[in-house]
Amino acid sequence: MTEVVTNTAPPLRDEAAAAAATAATASGVAVRTLAEVADLAAVTRLFESIWRPEPGNPPVTAELLRAMVSAGNYVAGAFDGPELLGACFGFFGGPAKGGLHSHIAGVATRGHGRGIGFALKLHQRAWALGQDVGEISWTFDPLVRRNAHFNLTKLAARPAHYLPDFYGPMHDGINGAGDTDRLMAVWNLTSPPVRAAASGVPDRADTAVLRKQGAAVALAADAGGAPVTGPADAPVVLVAVPPDIEALRRSDPGLGRAWRVALRDVLGGLMAGGASVTGFDRAGWYVVAKEHTA
Repeated sequence: MTEVVTNTAPPLRDEAAAAAATAATASGVAVRTLAEVADLAAVTRLFESIWRPEPGNPPVTAELLRAMVSAGNYVAGAFDGPELLGACFGFFGGPAKGGLHSHIAGVATRGHGRGIGFALKLHQRAWALGQDVGEISWTFDPLVRRNAHFNLTKLAARPAHYLPDFYGPMHDGINGAGDTDRLMAVWNLTSPPVRAAASGVPDRADTAVLRKQGAAVALAADAGGAPVTGPADAPVVLVAVPPDIEALRRSDPGLGRAWRVALRDVLGGLMAGGASVTGFDRAGWYVVAKEHTA
């Protein structure tokens, strides 16, 4: 259920704004909302340079962003001086302003490794809280290890649904032409784990410890990098993803498709059965709890 935060307490808004400012300073950028056509056109060019879509199929257009901004939605950019290095676009979902859906966010290659994505998301969080919105959702490819770690550990978002082939074929330089399975992440902006993550103290999963405690390995990679399934017969289940699915799709499309099918069956099946993803180890493992805790 979508959470609506009414009359968000000023201390929480101030805390969120301070965390966003700290993240922007640490990454060496200024993050601000955008409304002018020239800025919005720069956002569309940035997204095209990141996703490399087929001609005539841009991720967004400047006209769409202009309309969205005029309707009160969110577009922001991260600037190093005059240079746009990252951007994020989201729109409100129902019921009216019940939650913000973050549709697309990206950082230019030359901005990688600086924490710009984190700065953008914390700016988005502070902006949403200022609108009395307590929840942001977005989708991400569950096979992309760095995104899973960023979303589930760095931000402390949690997957709500596994969505098979959510967008259909996208035909771009990142997704290729295969199925576009997604996890729908939900970010509870006021929860203690999210507040801790925003302050730079996320809760990190440790699968080595979990395995010693009896966690089951339901999906792993064999010596050749192919997916291998195992029993999901414990309260805590570990589900692996490959190190770099984007490179794998280019070098071995068949193996990339095999991982898509395996992850859909295992992770999607666990979630459909009521299990919850509780974290992600940077070593490439989803941590899944089959038993709900209060």
